[in-house]
Amino acid sequence: MDYRAFVKKLPLPAGFDAPVALEFDDLRARPLGQIDLAADLAAVNSSVDIIHQTRGGAWPEGELSEYFDLQDLVWHEREFREGISFAYVVYDVSGRYIGCFYLNPMGRSAELTEAAASFDVDVDWWVTAEAYPQGYYDKLYRAVQAWLAQSFPFSQVHYSNAVIPS
Repeated sequence: MDYRAFVKKLPLPAGFDAPVALEFDDLRARPLGQIDLAADLAAVNSSVDIIHQTRGGAWPEGELSEYFDLQDLVWHEREFREGISFAYVVYDVSGRYIGCFYLNPMGRSAELTEAAASFDVDVDWWVTAEAYPQGYYDKLYRAVQAWLAQSFPFSQVHYSNAVIPS
């Protein structure tokens, strides 16, 4: 069967409410939204190279405009509310923007294959160019791994970043 045209819905039980807070060491995450526009825009635009290097893929294709980023944030809010996908913004305890992580249905970020169809969720993340050399890329990966195991009903998690910490 050719799966490429499909996106697999996240396997969530009826009435499931996605968690709205992650705390891990000095990291704090919550749903990404319009309130994060200024910080998100600055973080993405100053971190394009490190995002491409670690997360992989073509996003962002270059510097984001405020208008484009606002549309993106509104889209993330809607999908979170509807349980289609979940985008989280990450700050440290001092309030410094660290990055984001995303829980997407399989087939959203890349074409669905027979092998990929066995996974429940596709996870990717990025941190700012400032946070990366401070070890936050690896720390956020560990935080998300632990949090997913405790807070979501996913049994098979796929991490799709180009660089997966060991």
